[in-house]
Amino acid sequence: MSAPTSSFKSPFVFLAMSSVVMTLAFSGWMALLNNFTIEAANFTGREIGILQSLREVPGFLAFTAVFVLLVLKEQTFALVSLCLLTIGVTLTGLFPFELGLYATTVLMSTGFHYFETVNQSLSLQWFSKDEAPKQLGRLLSIKSIAALVVYGFIWLAFSVYSMQFSTAYLILGGLGFMITVWMWLVMPQFEQKVVQHKNLILRKRYWLYYLLTFLSGARRQIFVVFAGFMMVEKFGYSVADITLLYMVNHLLNIYLAPKIGEWIGHVGERKALTMEYIGLILVFSGYALVDNGYFAAALYVIDHVFFAMAIAIKTYFQKIADPKDIASTAGVSFTINHIAAVVIPALFGLIWLYNPSLVFFAGAGLAACSLIASQFVDKIGYQLQASVR
Repeated sequence: MSAPTSSFKSPFVFLAMSSVVMTLAFSGWMALLNNFTIEAANFTGREIGILQSLREVPGFLAFTAVFVLLVLKEQTFALVSLCLLTIGVTLTGLFPFELGLYATTVLMSTGFHYFETVNQSLSLQWFSKDEAPKQLGRLLSIKSIAALVVYGFIWLAFSVYSMQFSTAYLILGGLGFMITVWMWLVMPQFEQKVVQHKNLILRKRYWLYYLLTFLSGARRQIFVVFAGFMMVEKFGYSVADITLLYMVNHLLNIYLAPKIGEWIGHVGERKALTMEYIGLILVFSGYALVDNGYFAAALYVIDHVFFAMAIAIKTYFQKIADPKDIASTAGVSFTINHIAAVVIPALFGLIWLYNPSLVFFAGAGLAACSLIASQFVDKIGYQLQASVR
């Protein structure tokens, strides 16, 4: 039997520690990326678009996780993925040129996307349907605390100590790697309540979940790739400025994410997603029109708060899914999430060179499509819950 949730060696603690490692490595990588690519590698919108498209290729191939699970347990696979992630981040600062950054990005991203695939699967298996929204919100809050520490370190490192990019990447990636090794040595293997399918699962009855996942991936890429890039390129934000902005985001998330998780459990997925998508239509339209750096920063913070509401897509799937489908569908859904993500950064990088506003208006259009799709959540969900029972 698995350890009780109050124990230190518990599934929740494993997921929390894993989230801390992922945040140390990936959030640090992202916080430094735009300034590193512009200041050290002289990237333009073309190169950053190609890099971000390459970063999403492992996400597109996330369905292959189900084949890895033929030889590795999910928990072990999560730790292997964290090793790849942290090693890739550690090496990033040592290769400040185009091909070098492409290579380290693919290595880092392979670990990141495999981890996120397995992490989602384990979370939905280890938490009951009633506790999942609250527990996922708690994990988001823990990630925000870890991110706050990372951004505080980066702000001090670059504002006070004038640290080199290579040193910062080495510290963040190396620390994450050491924690991963410690987890491997200390944490037990936790029991899985349901044996998972070890083949690809693509079911017609999950069509709405697939659609919401696809639109979410396309829309999120516009935010991840171009919102931060706009802050640096258009408004001249420094590493310290970007880091402070991230810190504000995560300070809010520490408090709001658990509350949002509980709220989703109370009001249901459809209402939560409706509010998220209406807000995102307004935010992306604001990005397209903004000419003031402070107003752009406010939009960025509001945008990040909406991220927590994406919990509703995961809990919607948990409610409608056959428990045996969770691991396989997690890989398939990540691939669906990244179909557009492979194309959008490079394609929209070219559009960015012509007119950056068009990129964000496209994001508003995707949010509108998501809003329409989300109105079917309760109807489809109730039918499928009945069929699962």
